[in-house]
Amino acid sequence: MHVCLICVEIFAWGKYGGFGRSARMLGRELVKRGVRVTAVVPRRKGQAPVETLDGMTVLSFPPNRPWDAEALFRQADADIYHSQHPSYSTALALDAMPDRAHLITFRDPKFFRDMLIELRYPSQSHLKSLLAWGYESYRVRGAVHRATRVFACALDVGTKVRDGFALAANPDFLPSPIAVPAAVPRKSTRPTVCFVARWDRRKRPELFFELARARPDVRFVAVGRGQDTGYDAELRRRYGNLPNLEMPGFIDQFSGTALGDLLGQSWILANTAEREGLPTSFLEAFAHGCAILSRVNPDDLVRRFGEVVAADAFADGLERLLANDAWRARGEGGRRYVHEHYELGNVVDRHLAVYREALHG
Repeated sequence: MHVCLICVEIFAWGKYGGFGRSARMLGRELVKRGVRVTAVVPRRKGQAPVETLDGMTVLSFPPNRPWDAEALFRQADADIYHSQHPSYSTALALDAMPDRAHLITFRDPKFFRDMLIELRYPSQSHLKSLLAWGYESYRVRGAVHRATRVFACALDVGTKVRDGFALAANPDFLPSPIAVPAAVPRKSTRPTVCFVARWDRRKRPELFFELARARPDVRFVAVGRGQDTGYDAELRRRYGNLPNLEMPGFIDQFSGTALGDLLGQSWILANTAEREGLPTSFLEAFAHGCAILSRVNPDDLVRRFGEVVAADAFADGLERLLANDAWRARGEGGRRYVHEHYELGNVVDRHLAVYREALHG
């Protein structure tokens, strides 16, 4: 079996996000199962046209020439083309290899209201936000209706896709693979709250830093960095002197255990973003027994296994989680939920079953 993963990124060469993390994790695990895997992605700085990553062959095209991907899909000559969220590349793969199986997993669909938020909080510039939206929307509606099967990585995402693309029913649930530690991690003796995300404006990391300022008795760790280097530098200048705040920068979870170690120590993962799909960081934090403190509540998971924040009152939500160690039971509940629905081995099994079904018509 030969699977071609289609994604806007692959969690390497300077581009690190949830879509790319899921694509790379899935590809790596499929290779371990003996599946031949090719990935087709936009080329990043320092990336060659053909690379090998975790046993996958990674083919890339210039971001300013996305139509070049069509030739790469023919070159891949895969049995299955699986988009880790649809894009213009999804349509090109259907054009290039119409007789093959084409699958789509929706991760964070963006419609008009979502784009207003993206433009209000641009990661780098309004122009780049509009270009990214164009790449993730051009010819996508037609591709969704031409695909062999369509899936969603979260239940709320499925409902949004059904309504936005006028589907007859919600797409089937196809979860992201999450490595769940065999044993419950030993938590830090000091209250520890972490932030794991890009320091982009939509993520609003300054709210996390202000929370650290308000609670000097709690340890705060902010993992990540901004795509806008000026914005990143300004945040570090303004908040870098807080004695209870650590800023370790980006941590590559594919090259060591540092991120898992931090999640294992942490009591709570805070997410201050204005909008999200279902962040991979939520699932990884749950897997390590963390409760979630968040404004967004995908699949109602934060209400069940953390604290939903109203009107950006993160300090009040944190106080409720810390009171009487309420975070602990909620984190343990989240861990059980992720083990049941997202555990890496079971999720890879599910993908292989879907692939076999697609190959047999």
